Amino acid sequence: MAYKVELEAPALDEFANLRTQVKWQNPDDKTLKASIENSLFWVAVYDTDKLIGTGRVIGDGAMYFYIQDVIVAPSYQKQGIAHLVMTHIENYLNNTCSKGATIGLLSAHGKESFYTQYGYVKRDGDGLGLGMCKFISK
Repeated sequence: MAYKVELEAPALDEFANLRTQVKWQNPDDKTLKASIENSLFWVAVYDTDKLIGTGRVIGDGAMYFYIQDVIVAPSYQKQGIAHLVMTHIENYLNNTCSKGATIGLLSAHGKESFYTQYGYVKRDGDGLGLGMCKFISK
């Protein structure tokens, strides 16, 4: 099936709904809107006019880039949509990043192998150290 791909941010309510479908928490609308607008690059995939997949790149646009929110609606998973999203993200990164740039991502548990096919490696604690994160709950 052919899906429509747009290289721009989806509407706030569509994005929030997609995050909810995969059981991710949403911040308040003001925070979500700022996050959407401050992204460097977006991929949004639609089935007609229904948002079914996203992915984006955030970062400083020079040295550091992070892949975020690669999401596919549960009823559309395992149909190649995440690969479609990652292909557009990888094209953007290949055309944007300079030598020495770092691209990072946080993978959902059990999804690491999806990203290894694009050249991403797990941080095993040896040469690169272990990755860490902090969630603010106030």
